[in-house]
Amino acid sequence: MAEGEWEKVPVRKPDRSHENAANEGEDDGSEEEPDFSDQEGFVDDITDEELLGDLLKQKPKEAVGIDSVVVVDNIPQVGNDRLPKLKNVVRKIFSKFGQITTEHYPEEGAKTKGFCFLEFSSQANAIEAAKQMNGYKLDKLHTFAVNLFSDFDKYSSIPDKWETPEIQPYKDHGNLKNWLQQADCQDQYCVIFNAGETTAIFSNTPTEALVVEERKRWTETYVRWSPQGTYLATLHQKGIALWGGEKFQQIRRFAHTGVQLIDFSPCERYLVTFSPLIDTREEPQAIIIWDIRTGAKRRGFHCENAAQWPIFKWSADGKFFARMTTDTLSIYETPSFGLLDKKSLKITGIKDFAWSPADNIISYWVPEEKENPARVTLIELPSRRELRIKNLFNVAECKLHWQKLGDYMCCKVDRYTKSKKGQFCNFEIFRIREKQIPVDSVEVKEAIIAFAWEPTGSKFVILHGESPRISASFYNIKARANVELIKCLERRVANSLFWSPMGQFVILAGLRGMNGQFEFIDTNDMTIMNANEHFMATDVEWDPTGRYVITGVSWWSHKVDNAYWVWNFQGKVLQKCTRERFCQMLWRPRPPTLLSAEQMRDVKKNMKTYSKQFELKDRMSQSKASKELIEKRQAMIEEYTKYVARLEEQWQEEKQIRLELRSGTDTDELDSHVENMEEEVIEFFLGEEITEVDEFDYE
Repeated sequence: MAEGEWEKVPVRKPDRSHENAANEGEDDGSEEEPDFSDQEGFVDDITDEELLGDLLKQKPKEAVGIDSVVVVDNIPQVGNDRLPKLKNVVRKIFSKFGQITTEHYPEEGAKTKGFCFLEFSSQANAIEAAKQMNGYKLDKLHTFAVNLFSDFDKYSSIPDKWETPEIQPYKDHGNLKNWLQQADCQDQYCVIFNAGETTAIFSNTPTEALVVEERKRWTETYVRWSPQGTYLATLHQKGIALWGGEKFQQIRRFAHTGVQLIDFSPCERYLVTFSPLIDTREEPQAIIIWDIRTGAKRRGFHCENAAQWPIFKWSADGKFFARMTTDTLSIYETPSFGLLDKKSLKITGIKDFAWSPADNIISYWVPEEKENPARVTLIELPSRRELRIKNLFNVAECKLHWQKLGDYMCCKVDRYTKSKKGQFCNFEIFRIREKQIPVDSVEVKEAIIAFAWEPTGSKFVILHGESPRISASFYNIKARANVELIKCLERRVANSLFWSPMGQFVILAGLRGMNGQFEFIDTNDMTIMNANEHFMATDVEWDPTGRYVITGVSWWSHKVDNAYWVWNFQGKVLQKCTRERFCQMLWRPRPPTLLSAEQMRDVKKNMKTYSKQFELKDRMSQSKASKELIEKRQAMIEEYTKYVARLEEQWQEEKQIRLELRSGTDTDELDSHVENMEEEVIEFFLGEEITEVDEFDYE
């Protein structure tokens, strides 16, 4: 033991609780421990669910044995010799919802009673099994009726007297379609800049963009408009927020931690979110489908891989959505969110599928297998009737492209040559509206860069070849005739195609590595209206009316020259908007027009009559722009006048201080009373200079 240290020996001390605690602490040399007890009157406003939500979900419940049991009715009545086979069938059907711990088949005499009890490892599995398998057709004579065992107690204890439910207060979000009432039909678009720190909504005009709303840190990653433009979705670490109305107030929140990807149903009724962070066997959380109007979670799904998003593809009317897994195409219906007819389609080797944008028709393709050729199939839902099958040979890959109106479907087929050493491409064109859906074939020997349908017409364009010999071939589909080549533009600088939403006009774009070259083409007479460049452009976005188009250099892709330009459909630059670290730009979609096809034809027929009104309005808008400039200058003059008046008022208030500083002499009006002044001239003699001049110098 070192010198100067004391050996610590445990000593039993007598009880001194009646003495001063402070003195006791000084005697034994120890510090007083802090007091962690709550103060008097403290109220804890944090619930256990907020602090320990994940752990409380795993807390055993009293009725866990009952809540995890389902009753399966209307199963076959069999004897002991066939009972093992029946158990295997039932176990195979229900085990996909979770682990079955116990099962019981009541018997009467030598046969089962026609129902059984299945106990799952968790309540969530039992609830999902009862929800999905109720109404499942085992065969023609047996349709399952599945219920939770706990439902028997719940339904037997329903009171005889009905109580009126409490009416929830209605929250008015205002007119969610108010931007459509803008008199000049100005479209809106959303811009993210400052490296994601600032998000702004602008109203587009021919001369400048007017700020509608601007907020800091409105989103943590990116934004997304709903298909009809009603909602703006922002992504956050804790979930999704939807905004709308005139002032973009928050409509609803959806809690999904770590959400990365989202998708809307075409009808804007449902929202799909994906998060890779939380997913359990008992309660699927990777993909969640929400009801936008109520905010309720409708169903969760597991997800092993989200490389291809969206995983769920929606039908045009939002009544069905489908998902592809190995050898299976699962089609779900709303609002039950159960499998259509309680079973999936078994399609061996299915590679890809796509919905028609206008009808409840699905197209899918299957590759070759042994002696069986590859095939493209069209099926109608909900009947599952096959509309058309097209067999294909020597297929390497297929890609399905639907035209926006659903009139045509193109299957791009990459095929091997006979030697299997090279490839060429075929485009199989399905005429959906014609009898028996005939198929035309267009063959292209060169490599395919891009393909795009005209949204509202019968044309399509193909980019093919290799740089610098890239060609753009334009085709037209004639009714009950062959597909004809309209024109081929050779040696173009392009790697992308962008059709106007209204058709007729298309942009050949050379993005990123092609330095932002653009050609604006009118496909009615195949004229190049304009050719221009937006250096290093990464994005192209048409407005929903086809009047304007925006090109941009995103900070996410290119760290310099970040800006976006607004063009008209003829290729004339109207605005050059430079935003610090510009990231993303999205036009606000519009809902489908309320005009009928006949009314649309009437408008086009009388376009000259309407154009006179629009020309007058354009001239008025230009004078209005000048008027706005004059009003802006007048406002600046008024602001300056008010500033001068404010200084004069301050000058008057400080007069007494000036008098005191100048010994009572008022110097403010020395120059103001000219009539009381006398002018006096004072002369001073500064000096004299004498110069001698010879008189002969001037002779």
